[in-house]
Amino acid sequence: NAEYMGDRLTRAAKVLEQLTEQTPVFSKARITIRQFSVRRNEKIAVHCTVRGAKAEEILERGLKVREYELPRSCFSIQGNFGFGIQEHIDLGLKYDPNIGIYGMDFYVVLGRPGKRVAYRRRCKSRIGANHRVTKDESIKFFQTKYDGIIMNK
Repeated sequence: NAEYMGDRLTRAAKVLEQLTEQTPVFSKARITIRQFSVRRNEKIAVHCTVRGAKAEEILERGLKVREYELPRSCFSIQGNFGFGIQEHIDLGLKYDPNIGIYGMDFYVVLGRPGKRVAYRRRCKSRIGANHRVTKDESIKFFQTKYDGIIMNK
């Protein structure tokens, strides 16, 4: 049902566009998986990278849906964290019967100033252990900035 999936993806893209005011990007499957009836290069997901003040505002709305409570398992060793919500209308978007209701995942990547040295083209270098963001630091960031509660799950 590739055409059905494509239609759902375009509707999900509209939701993301309403939320972020940016053009979302479609992700394609790298390999064919017959059990899931997914073919190689078939569009399977839609995502959007948001930075700056707009990202903080969208994250605030997402955390409000989760009531600022995240389990410890949401935080990775690299110091990033993510969570999901069931319905996009909880973020304050209007319900459109033509689009339907979609859930979405939020993923926050934390880094200190100077993280660019690992990604730039010229004079690429590694980030030292002291400069990396750890799991405990990201949990502390979440608790101080958003008054978040960590559940022991």
